[in-house]
Amino acid sequence: MSNQELIRRRDRVMGPAYRLFYDEPVHLVRGKGVWLVDDEGRKYLDCYNNVASVGHCHPRVVEALKRQASTLNTHTRYLHENVVEYAERLTGTLPGDLSVCMPVCTGTEANELAFRIARAVTGNRGTIVTGSAYHGNSYVINELSTMEYPASERPRYLEVVEAPCIYRGRYRAGETQIGAAYAALVGEGIDRLAGRQYQPALFICDNIFSSNGVLTPPPEYLQESYRRVRAAGGLAVADEVQSGLCRLGDHMWGFMDSAVVPDIVTMGKPMGDGHPLAAVVTTPGIAEKFARKYDYFNTFGGNPVSAAVGLAVLDVIEEEQILQNVKSVGDYLGSGLRTLAQQHEVIGDVRGKGLFWGVELVRNPDTREPADTEARKAAEHLRHNGILLGVSGPGKNVIKIRPPLVFSRENADQLLEGLKLALTDHR
Repeated sequence: MSNQELIRRRDRVMGPAYRLFYDEPVHLVRGKGVWLVDDEGRKYLDCYNNVASVGHCHPRVVEALKRQASTLNTHTRYLHENVVEYAERLTGTLPGDLSVCMPVCTGTEANELAFRIARAVTGNRGTIVTGSAYHGNSYVINELSTMEYPASERPRYLEVVEAPCIYRGRYRAGETQIGAAYAALVGEGIDRLAGRQYQPALFICDNIFSSNGVLTPPPEYLQESYRRVRAAGGLAVADEVQSGLCRLGDHMWGFMDSAVVPDIVTMGKPMGDGHPLAAVVTTPGIAEKFARKYDYFNTFGGNPVSAAVGLAVLDVIEEEQILQNVKSVGDYLGSGLRTLAQQHEVIGDVRGKGLFWGVELVRNPDTREPADTEARKAAEHLRHNGILLGVSGPGKNVIKIRPPLVFSRENADQLLEGLKLALTDHR
């Protein structure tokens, strides 16, 4: 069967809302480590899929899934050692009093549960998010995902504040106390909520601001934002679906870069190395207050197979020194990207850390006009030359680099050479 026929069948049975990457979609049939292979046997360096956190089809993870799936799979209303051990191991990676784990299946479910907990515990209904955010695809969490719909459709309980972009935001690199200045916008958002008779239940942001074009704010931003929302009676929620599990290189979780401890942490995507596994972690006090009003049960969340997979991922992270690899290779890759920026005027900014980077393309370095067409062409060029990555940001002009955590320096060199050719061929 031709890929064109497969596309026609897919469109017919799945509908137009499901979309494919690239002008000529890639038909993938297998993967291993940082490599993906298409139906014609062509290899692609995966620089995009953070879901396969410790590498596609890691044998340790596959074996754990196979072994537990062939033994038993039920749910969390029966006792199972895997489930308890995974919750203990996972919460053991977090600071402060974050010690209660509520397993779910996806990042969307995690953020939905965090939203419910925050409203139940605080008694408030207001929510503060950043512009161009993405937190998931349920009805409620889609409302918190401000990149997904027009501002005119925002609900009254939602207050949207500018994300801390020091390249093209209202406060830019070189200004003093820039983190505190962006955090002051959270305070202004709290005041606007009050003007509509709402108090904040939560402030939620991801800690790499992926959909904003990969932003790494100063530590003072989260420190001051958390202080302000807590003073107004709300909870601080860290969405770690993108930035967590060693992704940023210095710590296990992205919020730790800012020396803060959230009230609730939501996790997903990379925790199962491709298997649907996610969680909410909070404090005993918050969990107890929520339980006074509600029970919580998730048929597949925290099942023994998922827990076995999650334990295997944590084992690989420890035994293969994944955090150290992310730090070393990430520093190397970042240096190479900054060198490219000096050689190509179309690169307006390079930002990120660990194995999560954004390369913003602009048509004019003075006006910073977003080079969206150029970014798309670069991604297409790379796809046809065996490298897969994404495009992000409000202007669709940021090349997003987010490979599996087992990425090597050799892989980084391959990516840098591919980017160099893509930017040269599409000047």
